[in-house]
Amino acid sequence: MAIVLLLLGVVIVVTSMDLTIKRVYRYPKQPHETTPAAFGISFEEVRFPTRNNCLLYGWCIPAQDGPSGPKPAVILAHGWGRNLERLMPYVRALHVLGCNLLAFDLRSHGSSDRDSYPNLLKFSQDIRAAVDFVMDHTSEEPTAIGVVGLSIGGGAAIHAAAADDRIQGVVAVGALAHPADVMRWEFTKRGVPYYPAGWLMLKYLQLRMGVNFNRIAPASVIQNAAARILLIHGEQDAVVPLAHGRRLLRAGKGETTRLWVVPDKGHSDCHEHPEFWNTVGSFLQETDPIAHR
Repeated sequence: MAIVLLLLGVVIVVTSMDLTIKRVYRYPKQPHETTPAAFGISFEEVRFPTRNNCLLYGWCIPAQDGPSGPKPAVILAHGWGRNLERLMPYVRALHVLGCNLLAFDLRSHGSSDRDSYPNLLKFSQDIRAAVDFVMDHTSEEPTAIGVVGLSIGGGAAIHAAAADDRIQGVVAVGALAHPADVMRWEFTKRGVPYYPAGWLMLKYLQLRMGVNFNRIAPASVIQNAAARILLIHGEQDAVVPLAHGRRLLRAGKGETTRLWVVPDKGHSDCHEHPEFWNTVGSFLQETDPIAHR
């Protein structure tokens, strides 16, 4: 009888955690409503494969007319629960810099295929699949490949650069340093004690995902990235606190990693700072000076 009750308790706990995880991961998978055409920007709809037999949807946006020859490519990755329409301010601003752009929906977002338990590692795989697409579908090899990622897209961009030397520059806006720290912060905001409920949830979540948060954390891998990395973090970010940006700076290579703390900005409005686009444009120019002669 005791064994039966124990097994019943285990089933109840596991079922409860599964339901909790589903609630945490529940967000509307909505396709975009606006395209670059609304702003007079030519683009091509594309689909390309990633791991787990998923197809990713994106916009391929050629550089504005300029000198012939190879040009840099910039891949744009949105944040959690968003779609590539969130990247429209970046498309509009970066299009004029002479870069070929690829903005795309991460798996389980927008018009891309669904996948079970999407996470930072899978999003990193998606960014590397985007690099493969750029390399395979351009008539001339790009002079440089950069990635601009927002929130978890920024963390995934750092992870992707640590695994793929083809990525030469990363702009990570509001990037998380460690997934577990973000979850702990969410528990704190909701007044939920981390021990034992939060700790147990984190362990179970990693088991279900088949990942180890310590191994995939951007702070754990950023030192392996050959790319130059610009961390941008809002001073008042309440979703991914500024401590994440500072931790990433400490973990990165001093000669290739820098942090810009954007005053009076939060998690999703850094691009509204008057110096934002000059800062990003200058960084991309430093990453690929050949394209900006």
